[in-house]
Amino acid sequence: MKLLISNDDGVFAKGIRSLANHLAEAGHDVTVVCPDQERSATGHGLTLHQPIRAEIVEAVFHPTVRAWACSGTPADCVKLALFGLLHERPDFVLAGVNHGPNLGTDVLYSGTVSAAMEGMIEGIPSIAFSLANYGSREFTPAVKFAQALLAQFEHQPLSQAMLLNINIPAVEGAEIQGVTLARQGIRRYIDTFEKRVDPRGKIYYWLAGEVLEDIEQAKDPDLATQIPTDVEAVRENYIAITPLQYNLTCITGLKNLQGRTFEKD
Repeated sequence: MKLLISNDDGVFAKGIRSLANHLAEAGHDVTVVCPDQERSATGHGLTLHQPIRAEIVEAVFHPTVRAWACSGTPADCVKLALFGLLHERPDFVLAGVNHGPNLGTDVLYSGTVSAAMEGMIEGIPSIAFSLANYGSREFTPAVKFAQALLAQFEHQPLSQAMLLNINIPAVEGAEIQGVTLARQGIRRYIDTFEKRVDPRGKIYYWLAGEVLEDIEQAKDPDLATQIPTDVEAVRENYIAITPLQYNLTCITGLKNLQGRTFEKD
């Protein structure tokens, strides 16, 4: 299959190198277009007020991989690849493997998920892969799962273009309990801004904080019983697959507001 791979950790990140090289060795036609430096937590931002530059990357990836380092965001990278660099439309857009989890509400900030989302916006099936631990650099279980999943989709294609957000526990392959579908949970943070002074005496702030992993209660009790949240699944050492969409309409909110009358003044 023809695969476009991006990330938000940058061109030299081990996660994207592991994924691209492994899939190239498996016989896939792999193109990498990713940021030239780390662009984590950039969300779905686009570069509109300055030029985007892309340089061919050599001697970093497998010899059959065509690679570019882009000065823009992860979403920029996918847009540029689809409309400026590639001659053929890819079969899949992949993002990752991210260094760290993209669970629950993390997906709203994640450059990795946004790269994959850009693919889905263009009607291309897309997958975001994340290793659910910032400290781990053992990507073998994640890339093996990616290869197996693509082989399955090659023989049993998805019925529609969708984005799959996949989080892989950072444990040895033998410790992974299985694969499960999961719904998006909630992952809140206690945000703090550390106040610092630079060498010239000017004050600046550095965002820090501690994660709180809350579990969202589903509106449908059957759904809560049958389908775990992504946070729960990864905590139990399951690979969590969560289908995502870009339509953020709150259906329950629409129903709640339908009985109200709104005045224009």
